[in-house]
Amino acid sequence: MVKPNPAGEIKITPFADALGERYLSYALSTIMARSLPDVRDGLKPVHRRLLFAMRLMRLDPETGFKKCARVVGEVIGKYHPHGDVAVYDAMVRLAQDFAQRYPLVEGQGNFGNIDGDNPAAMRYTEARLTTVAQALLDGLDEDTVDFRATYDGEGDEPLVLPANFPNLLANGATGIAVGMATSIPPHNAGELCDALLHLIKFPNATVAKLVEMVPGPDFPTGGIIVEPREQIREAYATGRGGFRVRARYEVEKLKGGTYQIVVTEIPYQVPKSRLVEKIAELLSAKKLPVLADIRDESAADMRLILEPKSRNIEPELLMETLFRQTDLETRFPLNLNVLDKDHTPRVMNLRDTLKAFLEHRHEVLVRGTKHRLGEIERRLEILAGYLIAYLNIDAVIRIIRNEDDPKTKMMKKWGLTDLQAESILNMRLRALRKLEEIEIKREHDALSDEKKTLGRLLKDEGKRWETISDQIKNIRTRFGQKTALGKRRSGFGEPPSAEIVPLEVMIEREPVTVVCSEKGWIRALKGHVTDLSEVRYKEGDQGKFALLCQTTDKVLIFASNGRIYTMGADKLPGGRGHGEPLRLMVDMEDGHEVVALHIHEPGRKYLVASSDGRGFVVAGDEVLAQTRAGRQVMNLGDGARAAVCTPVGGESIAVIGENRKLLIFKLDEVPEMARGRGVILQSYNRSGLSDAVVFKLADGLVCHTPEGRTRTFEGLKDWVGKRAQAGRLPPTGFPRSNRFS
Repeated sequence: MVKPNPAGEIKITPFADALGERYLSYALSTIMARSLPDVRDGLKPVHRRLLFAMRLMRLDPETGFKKCARVVGEVIGKYHPHGDVAVYDAMVRLAQDFAQRYPLVEGQGNFGNIDGDNPAAMRYTEARLTTVAQALLDGLDEDTVDFRATYDGEGDEPLVLPANFPNLLANGATGIAVGMATSIPPHNAGELCDALLHLIKFPNATVAKLVEMVPGPDFPTGGIIVEPREQIREAYATGRGGFRVRARYEVEKLKGGTYQIVVTEIPYQVPKSRLVEKIAELLSAKKLPVLADIRDESAADMRLILEPKSRNIEPELLMETLFRQTDLETRFPLNLNVLDKDHTPRVMNLRDTLKAFLEHRHEVLVRGTKHRLGEIERRLEILAGYLIAYLNIDAVIRIIRNEDDPKTKMMKKWGLTDLQAESILNMRLRALRKLEEIEIKREHDALSDEKKTLGRLLKDEGKRWETISDQIKNIRTRFGQKTALGKRRSGFGEPPSAEIVPLEVMIEREPVTVVCSEKGWIRALKGHVTDLSEVRYKEGDQGKFALLCQTTDKVLIFASNGRIYTMGADKLPGGRGHGEPLRLMVDMEDGHEVVALHIHEPGRKYLVASSDGRGFVVAGDEVLAQTRAGRQVMNLGDGARAAVCTPVGGESIAVIGENRKLLIFKLDEVPEMARGRGVILQSYNRSGLSDAVVFKLADGLVCHTPEGRTRTFEGLKDWVGKRAQAGRLPPTGFPRSNRFS
């Protein structure tokens, strides 16, 4: 006997096909049921189910609050088979006035704050719907939208809400699906209503015209939008782009000519505590030379205090620095990727989004009108039966008392419908008064007039759009810019200049002496120290470089790996102690050492050379590096190391090899490059380059001995030749170290 296979029919399918089919199903589920909002009501399924459940629980704005735990339990038990944490987090966000431009849930208790603190547990907090949420739900019982069965089949839930409020753009949305994402900033409802009314009046209105009425986002936390107008128009025209948002600040004058900056609004979705923490970290790392301190004095209103390092620093320069380095300026992306009425994900522009909302409102109006007509016709049918009953009241009473089947008897005698006969039988005795007959006639006349009005509305599209316009005007009155909730919060400012503010303008200029030891320990001594005999080093180490400069200078560090690193003199460790290893500040590999230190001067050029006698001229402006990795300047051959980096200060080059051969040739024989290996400067036989210098031949060749003496050599015609020659022994008295300095 063959046993039946408990697994059912087995199909042989390639693993890749089976995996792809299942992953596609998962992706579609994520896109449609979790991450992307519907263009009509601007809600994701979890938000829609939350509002629907709260409506059924009668949590209207006029009623009392109920525990959030009850709401979450209702939602996950009937509509949303997911975790309670995810549902509560979604509910909390709908109640946060710093996250939602127009909150849909009114919370009571701790629902978190702009610092990024978590809300209290759901068993402690309470909630109810707001008037905005009520506007989204209005008409839900009037057959205006389709319903579907819940996940367990025991109830129904709406596919979309009637949405008598432009929630998608008013509150925005963010979400990441599989292979696509959405990012929609909040907007001002009053401005959206203006654009909707204009689009009703002029259906072919362009995006550029609509942008005049919707100039940009309106974030719950305010801030200043500094995106150029043409880029804003382009973003709304394509549905993709972004908006640069800056903090709003004020300058408060203090005694003695000093001042402080008070930040009153920060960009959207930036936690205040994290922002303060980040700025404090930059201060500790000495990356904000213009700022002395930051304090948070916020209470009910935001108040972040920024103290400048010096009163000579302009407030605009200080803030420009902070905007560039901190989250006081952010960029909020725009990606209008939504589900259309056919549940197809696509990117819409501003006009398409507004038009989709109007089409939804038109469909809701038509369906709601038809539903109301059906109710009127049913009521008129019942009222007509009541009138027949009043005209024959004695006969009706006699039939009810004497007949076994009074319903059938009445239907046959007076031609009543089943509904009319059933309604007469269910009539209360007190309704038999004469006054009730008059009221029924009055109600019958009123409903008949309403039926005619609704009939004309269904036949006349123009009247329908007039009705929708009136509804939008009502929303504008309730939530527009003349209300406390609808007043615009985000302002607009001029786009920031692309010009980089020079760092030296914002750093207090002070003299320092940069000292670097042979083992690569670097520090900056205060003042210009000419006598370095008192400078102490770690045991086994000694001085190698000393540079007199200012705190506003940039120091170029040329290493034997052929890289040039750039460091601000103000960022070097102080003169106390032995300094810090340079390798902790820049990414210089072990086994390499510092070859030269120079102060960067705009326009200055340098001769760089390697130990195998190759070199070229490089512009100092081309080698400035902004990162720890520095900038690779020399490409080194096998076994070669970078050996020389000397300023170009004349028309002639003098090179001397380890074989003590000196050669002088013209500077123009060496090319200028941004990066490379260079050309041969001097030929060697089992030797290498010792040193090189650029000088003026007419002034003579100046050499500095290790003992500190200086000597000038003139009349060097015998050593002048062509590049790549071997050279000859130097004149008598040349330093035995084979170096020019």
